[in-house]
Amino acid sequence: MARKFITYFDKEGNDYTDELILAVKDKLDLSDHIKCIVIASASGKSALRLSEAVGDKVKIINVTHHYGFSGPNESDISEDMIKKLDDEGIITYFGSHALSGAARGVTNKYGGYSPLDIVADTFRMFSHGIKVAAEISIMAADAGLIPVGEEIIAVGGRGHGVDSAVILTPVNAKNLFDLKFHEIIAMPRD
Repeated sequence: MARKFITYFDKEGNDYTDELILAVKDKLDLSDHIKCIVIASASGKSALRLSEAVGDKVKIINVTHHYGFSGPNESDISEDMIKKLDDEGIITYFGSHALSGAARGVTNKYGGYSPLDIVADTFRMFSHGIKVAAEISIMAADAGLIPVGEEIIAVGGRGHGVDSAVILTPVNAKNLFDLKFHEIIAMPRD
């Protein structure tokens, strides 16, 4: 039986990226069945650091913001970084956020809440990074980049860096409520 532990950080934020990556590496070293990690890294820097730490033990998928997230026709990740990630065997995925996407456009214009806002806020009760980990796993599954029905590690944060990681079984968006969290590897307390 694998050792089970959770790493807690004092607060959310990029101050814990290196510690989070170490916790993920430690968990991966204890696992014989995890073959994929999906990570949210808008700039690609956290994905590159993760790859440096875990090597080629697993497939790494980097999920970045969709084009237009920060401004019309803008990408938050440079072409140079995409090339670096590609050279490391890391796939970079751009896609609309699974827990907001077009629904956010409707609520921004007309107000109110979509059911996805409630789901996202429920995940945020643990941490913003836990919400992101769930969201990017759905996005990557919908793109066919990660397997549904097999446990993976999903890594997220807020803004810059990463501070939350989980082992989960991803699903496609149409099966949202079948998403299964198995372990929290690390998360912020506040």
